[in-house]
Amino acid sequence: MNREPTVDDDAENRTASDAITRRRALAVGGAAGLAGLAGCTAYDVVSGDGPAEFAAGTATVADATLSESGYELNEVTDETITREVEVAGRTREVRVTNTVAEYDKAVELFGERYQAAVFAAVATPRVEVLGEALNPIADFTTRERAEIILSRYEDVGDLERGSEYSTTVLGADADVVVYTAEGEIGGTGAGVELELHVGEPVETGDDFVLPLAAYPASFSDGENVRRMMNGIEHEPASDDD
Repeated sequence: MNREPTVDDDAENRTASDAITRRRALAVGGAAGLAGLAGCTAYDVVSGDGPAEFAAGTATVADATLSESGYELNEVTDETITREVEVAGRTREVRVTNTVAEYDKAVELFGERYQAAVFAAVATPRVEVLGEALNPIADFTTRERAEIILSRYEDVGDLERGSEYSTTVLGADADVVVYTAEGEIGGTGAGVELELHVGEPVETGDDFVLPLAAYPASFSDGENVRRMMNGIEHEPASDDD
């Protein structure tokens, strides 16, 4: 049975092969999606009758970087969150579409292969509120961002903040916070010490891109994660979206 991560609520201190067992796509609907809609509630809906739509482009890792890191593409998924908001006495439907590119490494346990390490590039659209660009996930603490990637593991606890560093993401300097936690690799019952790298969102074009990674500490994968962050590329959403 999957469990929600159990973490301290203290605010600031707080594919390898087709045989790999896959879990559901990285869930960001309750996080980046809802935060985006919170900004949209102030969106000027006086003009226009159809839905107000905001769609992210796609942030992926360059193939050359993947070949050096040992990670492989799992999947790229779109997630659309729809809400109705009321502004100036009018109700209007608002749709926000996030894109998640997910990469992973597998580990062999008990004769089967399971997803052990995951790297994700989350693209969420910039929301224009009364002419001002807002970052839908800017108000998330790094701890809350860590909880997004921790959804990939089971029986998570003992999340602790560790070191910090700065690296390049899409040509900009991005701060990254390293956490440790205890958890289980999904479907195995095998407990491991986890290391997480939680980046800050970087603005690019009409989107914000959030890099996240988690892996068993025994992998010592910090340099590969940094390489993956450096290798992120961004493709804007097409005009047809």
